[in-house]
Amino acid sequence: MKKSRIVVKIGSSSLTDEQGNIVEAKVQDHVSAIARMRQSGHEVIVVSSGAIAAGFRSLGYTSRPRTVAAKQASAAVGQSLLIQKYISLLAPYGLVAAQMLLTKEDFYSRGRFYNFYTSMSELLRAGAIPIINENDSISIEELTYGDNDMLSALVSGFTQADALIILTDIDGLYDSNPNTNPKAKRFHFIPDVSEELLSYAGDSHTSIGTGGMRSKLLAARKALSLGVPAFVGNGSGEEKLLDILEGKGSGTYIGSPFKGHMQMKKQWLAHHAKANGTITVDAGAERAILTGGKSLLPAGVLEVDGLFHAMDVVTVVNEKGETIGKGQVFYSSVDLEKVKGRSSAEAKIYSINERAEVIHRDNWVTMNVTI
Repeated sequence: MKKSRIVVKIGSSSLTDEQGNIVEAKVQDHVSAIARMRQSGHEVIVVSSGAIAAGFRSLGYTSRPRTVAAKQASAAVGQSLLIQKYISLLAPYGLVAAQMLLTKEDFYSRGRFYNFYTSMSELLRAGAIPIINENDSISIEELTYGDNDMLSALVSGFTQADALIILTDIDGLYDSNPNTNPKAKRFHFIPDVSEELLSYAGDSHTSIGTGGMRSKLLAARKALSLGVPAFVGNGSGEEKLLDILEGKGSGTYIGSPFKGHMQMKKQWLAHHAKANGTITVDAGAERAILTGGKSLLPAGVLEVDGLFHAMDVVTVVNEKGETIGKGQVFYSSVDLEKVKGRSSAEAKIYSINERAEVIHRDNWVTMNVTI
């Protein structure tokens, strides 16, 4: 199996008991699977909930607090407890845990996102395990990401992950509540997240976590919109993540069974992704992309039409106005206007991750018909 970059989201209920205490055996189970993934050559990014759940009892609360201030205080205590647990359990495998705390503003600010992306890239290059959580202790919005479900989707998209694995305490998505309906049918695979499917999932959650199945489906839909297939389910043992990656997981695959992800991403770009703008390229860039297997560079861009953000999908046309393909861009339309026709060295300071490419080859699909 090729080397993959995987985002693993671990919910509060998968880390704690009903009283909100961190259960070392649960954390150890996740850590052993993460270590096994690293031993197999894959990059692993962990989005871990559990800070509030881990900290509220230390402050004397008898149950998960409801006010923003109490949650922030609980997170301030619990975050250190949580990361300490990860550090101590990863150490015997020779792995280093790196804590990263984010808020949604980090994704909307180009400067903040660039810092996040470069730090993440260096951590992965060095072989560390990034442990990401929402910065609940200072976040002004109450649990913006729904137990980190949406956060994990954003991380998977912006780090160009190959798959998002959302671990929870049940084995996937059902057409009704399996706890009350013994005939409830589990979905092993669904191609996308429809409104009908969302209607099956309520907003219920435990007193420990905040992410119900609806939250996970919305996160999966966001991940798919960024070209990343998702899995929602559970498992145990050190092989559970590898089993999920190989299409043998206990849960529901959304968008792709993972093994066909690259093909799925091309299909998504070609047939499902909405283009938010158009880029016109010169004849040299057209040849380089279509016959040379190259990425699109700023020097080959002639015109930019529409308003789009970095990582949006755009249509690419040649000088005759013919569509030659679609892809995800590393520049916003505003920044691309500044750098079109310029050298890569001049242009890359405007890219979200200081890369020269406008569209990387991995984020491109050639099309031979006008859409």
